[in-house]
Amino acid sequence: MSQTQFLKAENCTHLEHDWGTLDWLAGAPLGNSQNMTIGRCVIKAGEGNPLHSHPNCEEILVLIEGRIAHTIEDRREVEMNPGDVITIPPQLPHKARNIGDGDAVMFIAFSSAHREFQLEE
Repeated sequence: MSQTQFLKAENCTHLEHDWGTLDWLAGAPLGNSQNMTIGRCVIKAGEGNPLHSHPNCEEILVLIEGRIAHTIEDRREVEMNPGDVITIPPQLPHKARNIGDGDAVMFIAFSSAHREFQLEE
């Protein structure tokens, strides 16, 4: 029988980037999920994360606050507002760019506890 996992906020993984921050809240590396990865992404105003893909998993992204232009198939952009949800299939190159005046905050979920990340050109 599995046991409930509890992870205090100070034990989550916090990563700083020039464009914003990533907080990993659940996943195999943290020891609190063997089925999915959960995180929070903040992109600074006027910034964007690099074009990338996730070869081994689907990503679901929910915009909590701010405005995002998300690049998807054929380098097409879709504009996201708070509450909008995008589901990105495995291997699809994508990136998010903050088009608002303040921070854009996103909740992110992946269908693997061992999320892979690959930079694209």
